[in-house]
Amino acid sequence: MAVRPGDTERVYIAERAGRVRPLGLDGAVGDPLVDISASTTTQSERGLLGLAWSPSGEQLYISSTDTDGATVIEVFDVADNVLDTSSRRVVLRVEQPASNHNGGDISFGPDGFLWIGLGDGGASDDRFGNGQRPDTLLGAMLRIDPLSGEPYQIPADNPFVAGGGAPEVFAYGLRNPWRFSFDAATGEVWIADVGQNAVEEINRVPADQAGLNFGWPRFEGDRPFDGLSADGPVVDPVHTYTHSRGCSITGGAVYRGTMIPELTGAYLYSDFCNGQVFALAADGADVDTGVAAEAVVSFGQDAAGEMYVLSLDGPVYRIAPA
Repeated sequence: MAVRPGDTERVYIAERAGRVRPLGLDGAVGDPLVDISASTTTQSERGLLGLAWSPSGEQLYISSTDTDGATVIEVFDVADNVLDTSSRRVVLRVEQPASNHNGGDISFGPDGFLWIGLGDGGASDDRFGNGQRPDTLLGAMLRIDPLSGEPYQIPADNPFVAGGGAPEVFAYGLRNPWRFSFDAATGEVWIADVGQNAVEEINRVPADQAGLNFGWPRFEGDRPFDGLSADGPVVDPVHTYTHSRGCSITGGAVYRGTMIPELTGAYLYSDFCNGQVFALAADGADVDTGVAAEAVVSFGQDAAGEMYVLSLDGPVYRIAPA
């Protein structure tokens, strides 16, 4: 889900099968703005996985897997409130060696750059050896500037501009970052990273800290995983939970709305396998909100900061006071 800057009346929903639809805050669903269903697939963990509006609202970016399984970031121009489907062009394409762990979330950060979260290439046990390699775009948070040149420029303060890794990589050591978001009040980035067999993790770091290593596969959450040592320091997650509670974390966002003041500053998230919505407070308290849905795959916030929960079963829910 994404909000177009300046639009307070609707949000935009990416359907996994390949369509982007406007959703009015009154619940009215509009006709598809974009339809790429012919060039993507929902096989395994693939499909249309993310969308983001540019800071000006004049471009819509989408993140999907193509029919060959590669991650593709594309952009469409919008003029006079009309999206030009003929303007579709590829910004970035990344080959994926397996059909899972695609990541695929995208968002413009408070720095004005496009952030992209990609998984480690799939399978299990970091089979392809990407987690601890900053020279690959997989298992990493990427940060690019698509607004200053075609197809994109590299921000000058990216950590590997001068070598030692791929210039697009801003941070690495991730297994499958399934949703990340920026706190509208602090600018911090929150990254939910899906675990393998035992532990799910949440990371919270300043968005201007470059070159961080989140540890996979040296660690799964807060537990050693492959028995090897990382080259240098590893970021400790701000929160973890075990598979006694779920099996696949779905990251959310920090609540900055006004309808539920007791949630202000809390990070809301869920798990695909149980659907409970938890609130991680600033003091570390992890509270079950009592809200739940089936197959939770994403969260979103409207222009007022109110929170929405998206289900793979179809519904879009708005979290409201009891």
